[in-house]
Amino acid sequence: MLDLACGEGTHSIAAAGLGAEVVAVDRDADKLESARALAEQLELAIGWRQFDLEEPWPDLGQFDAILVFNYLDRARIGDLIDRLKWGGSLVMETYLLAQRDLGWGPSRDEFLLRPGELPGLVDPLEVVHCREVLEPVDAQRWRAVASVVAEKR
Repeated sequence: MLDLACGEGTHSIAAAGLGAEVVAVDRDADKLESARALAEQLELAIGWRQFDLEEPWPDLGQFDAILVFNYLDRARIGDLIDRLKWGGSLVMETYLLAQRDLGWGPSRDEFLLRPGELPGLVDPLEVVHCREVLEPVDAQRWRAVASVVAEKR
């Protein structure tokens, strides 16, 4: 499994804890170090890779599953699809344009999805599930996100 833009490794650690073989990528060395320390404490083996996702990607191989949370680079969606094995699943969730009105999170259009955009963005994958929601994060904050689970068939 590939966890792209993994940050502090929340999803990577959870997947490895369930037995998945995980490669986790982020450009932030401090976040990766924090994630690495927690994974070691939990005795989980995860392949941590640091590189700038806006630069050319190294050869990472292909994966049965790719996770992408709170990260959007429309120009690289094809690269994601190419790294997905036949029959593999992409799980992606990121912010909608409405997030800007909520006063936190990304504010630039390039990092925000338009309503209804995500299913078309992952084409030619087959969308298994898609949603757009406004949901609470905690007692003071809400988030506007779109999510998709899509398979390469």
